[in-house]
Amino acid sequence: MITLIISITTIYLILMLSFVYGIKKNKEFKEQKKPAIHSFSIIIPFRNEATNLQELLNSLLQLNYAENKFECIFVDDNSSDNSSEIIHKYLSKTELNYSVVNNLRTSASPKKDAINTAIQLANFDWIITTDADCTVPNYWLQLFDEFLEINTSVMMVGPVMYSTNNSSFLENFQLLDFLSLQAATLGGFGIKKPFLCNGANLAYKKTVFLELNGFQGNDNIASGDDIFLFEKFYKKHPNCVHFLKSNKAIVRTNALKSWKELIQQRMRWAAKSSSYTLGMGKFVGIIVLLMNLAFIICMLGIFNDLENSINYLNCMLLKVGVDFILIKQIAVFYSGNSQKIKAYLLGSLLYPFFSTYVIFKTLTSSYTWKERIFKR
Repeated sequence: MITLIISITTIYLILMLSFVYGIKKNKEFKEQKKPAIHSFSIIIPFRNEATNLQELLNSLLQLNYAENKFECIFVDDNSSDNSSEIIHKYLSKTELNYSVVNNLRTSASPKKDAINTAIQLANFDWIITTDADCTVPNYWLQLFDEFLEINTSVMMVGPVMYSTNNSSFLENFQLLDFLSLQAATLGGFGIKKPFLCNGANLAYKKTVFLELNGFQGNDNIASGDDIFLFEKFYKKHPNCVHFLKSNKAIVRTNALKSWKELIQQRMRWAAKSSSYTLGMGKFVGIIVLLMNLAFIICMLGIFNDLENSINYLNCMLLKVGVDFILIKQIAVFYSGNSQKIKAYLLGSLLYPFFSTYVIFKTLTSSYTWKERIFKR
């Protein structure tokens, strides 16, 4: 057993250190503040987001980009609250080019249907998706536009981070978890083995989306409007899918308010992982799962296998240490410093149990998303 655990730990260390290298290798993009060239259709699906929309709408109104160069298409996914009325109230007297349309359901995935609905109505070839509980930065479109001027892209993956005030352990735990996902995203691009993205900050060409038949082939899976589309784009155009590394392009979303919500969200993410088609994504998922299981075994082994207790302890310390290096590296990019990684030690001890529990729940239970129940 200890030999297997040491082998898993070694592979995990190499993988995490490769992400650290990839983060450093991927150079940060600096904006030039040139005149706008490209036009964008921003797509925002929503369902019962009345409490979140105000912040998003305010951020959209503050976009520093030519108003005739972008439009916002809001897609109402059968909301039962007054979300649509809020959008009209805030935007009807502004110069923002916007529309609110109803989702046309055709598959088992409401969000993919919403994006499909909007793409059919989009006036521009560049699509950008974000979520209704997000806020976008002022130079968001400007950065995408200037990035396109020096890169031949068909898809651009942007950075996403939680908005937290670090007031609770739950928020800090989510922040640590999300930082690790963003580290894997950026690190994967840096070593030319990308496998992750986030639909809260994702841009792609409408013509290529239609050429690849959009979500066809994975619309039976409720979530994955970002990952499965990313895989299609990357397989067809591996040299034209890029990460926009700029801390001025970070889209921020709200941390979840309860452990129950967090578990449901992670179950949704885990449910789609078995359908990944890129080998790197599957490999990373398996190694991370095995390392988390090995970490739990090590905690038990320290007390039950005294002969190998020092080896178990060393494996645990190596995991905690390399994770800290990775998260500190990505925290510097997202916040300009690494002060937001409080509660790291307790979080690192809890995460293997949390992750394993989520996997078990995903394999045995349905999950809830936007007040709907979905099966794996």
